[in-house]
Amino acid sequence: MQTGRSVVYAKNGGAAASQPLAVSAAISILKQGGSFIDAAIALSAVICVVEPGASHLGGDAFLVTHHAATKSNLAFNGSGEAPHGATLAAYGTEIPLHGYKSGTVPGLVSTWFEAHQRYGNLPMAKLLEQAIDYAENGFPANAGFINRMTGHLALFPDTAIFKDLGFDVNIKLGNLILQRELAQSLREIASSGRSAFYEGRIANQLISGSDGWFNAEDLKAHRTRVLDPLSIKYRDLTIYGQPPPTQGMILMEELLINERFDLTSMTEADRIHIGVESKKAGFADRNAILGDPEFIEVNVSKILSKENIDKRTAQISMEKAATDIAPVSEGSDTTYFLVADNDGNAVSWIQSVFHGFGSSWVIPGTGIILNNRLTGFSLDPTSPNIVEPGKRPAHTLNAFTAVNPDGSLHLVGGTPGANIQVQTNLQLITNLVDLKMNVQEATEAPRWQHLNAPGQSSAEETGSGVLEIENRVSSAVIDELRAKGHDVKLLAAWGHGSSVQLMQVLPNKTYAFGSDPRCEGHASGI
Repeated sequence: MQTGRSVVYAKNGGAAASQPLAVSAAISILKQGGSFIDAAIALSAVICVVEPGASHLGGDAFLVTHHAATKSNLAFNGSGEAPHGATLAAYGTEIPLHGYKSGTVPGLVSTWFEAHQRYGNLPMAKLLEQAIDYAENGFPANAGFINRMTGHLALFPDTAIFKDLGFDVNIKLGNLILQRELAQSLREIASSGRSAFYEGRIANQLISGSDGWFNAEDLKAHRTRVLDPLSIKYRDLTIYGQPPPTQGMILMEELLINERFDLTSMTEADRIHIGVESKKAGFADRNAILGDPEFIEVNVSKILSKENIDKRTAQISMEKAATDIAPVSEGSDTTYFLVADNDGNAVSWIQSVFHGFGSSWVIPGTGIILNNRLTGFSLDPTSPNIVEPGKRPAHTLNAFTAVNPDGSLHLVGGTPGANIQVQTNLQLITNLVDLKMNVQEATEAPRWQHLNAPGQSSAEETGSGVLEIENRVSSAVIDELRAKGHDVKLLAAWGHGSSVQLMQVLPNKTYAFGSDPRCEGHASGI
């Protein structure tokens, strides 16, 4: 297929992200001898500064890493826990979307240090230099930055977040954005380490600013979990993803269902139909079991078992779309990026504040935006995801890698997009593996997303949902899907709610990077 961007080929490593300045920071670190994790931490910090609506130091992070020398793969779970006051009684009928009572303990900074301890080469002070410079001396506002800010103001005109951050809401393209309080926070982390965030001034500001909603024990108890990733076999690859409390198991279930079909010989309409129906099965199973595995049993092996995949596959009709669908809570803003180094190591990294600008609350005197991830909990006492102090909510965040039969790296990829993530990642993998697209073709191919129907909320029991498809798909395919019972809504040509970054290792060990034109970022190599 004709693509708008070229594949970026590189031999010595590279990075792909949704913001060019963040990619440049990663490339600079790689050129200075930094590891894949060094470069990723630099990118992570810069993107918090230049893309604050999507992720921040007050948010979470999830990583899947591949270490080439040992052919080992790890999942870093940087999700935060509910504070001590977050009880069912404290909320009544609704968890607020904004304010500090919507936030969990931030996990991103802890994840920086956990990953750096294992795989870092350069000192943390070096890795945060560029982020500090952009925060202290400013970076030019681009269209994405302005659109996020004006869009948030349109939805929430009374928000004080931009005043608290010191932003001019009438900012023009190219004007410098200064964040000097954030620069000071980053300097403290660079010089004093993890404790600067979880025990020092920043922690004290979070505790006092939230009137004790967060306390010292909440912050002291937090840790980034390092686990074996979930894994399944798809065709001849092993796919790795995030274990609970994220919903990475949905992608695994979707793939296992799709593997039962000869996607290569199917029509485009049938391939989309199978993808959508496998998504419905994955979300139904997710809703039934997903919660914090440190509080409840989350039997992922049962969901991914041959028996369950047999059952779910048998329930799919090729002629008729399933309509008895449980709704899911939708988030909005997240950042995904990937980095690979000269030694063949790579990381698939996703970080978020959940909804746009998270809780719309800034930790006083720090320039740090707090997440509103606590809204990912349920207030239903029968839910496995019921809110509880010290518990982590079910997460949408997930990212994937794939390795060859010999254990060598083959794919790294992911996207923002809340519940769209596992749907997009399914399409990426099938585009690459079954349809033999290159990384840029797979990234730019027209996409679909199955969401709650307009007006449908997570309080409702069931609904048919709506299948949104970019209008580059032919009218014949759309007609065929509608004939199967799908409620199809056309999106703009590039209107899908994702921004993919993708990398493939070719048989000659050259890296091939793809980056989504649906966002302002790019891929770059060395």
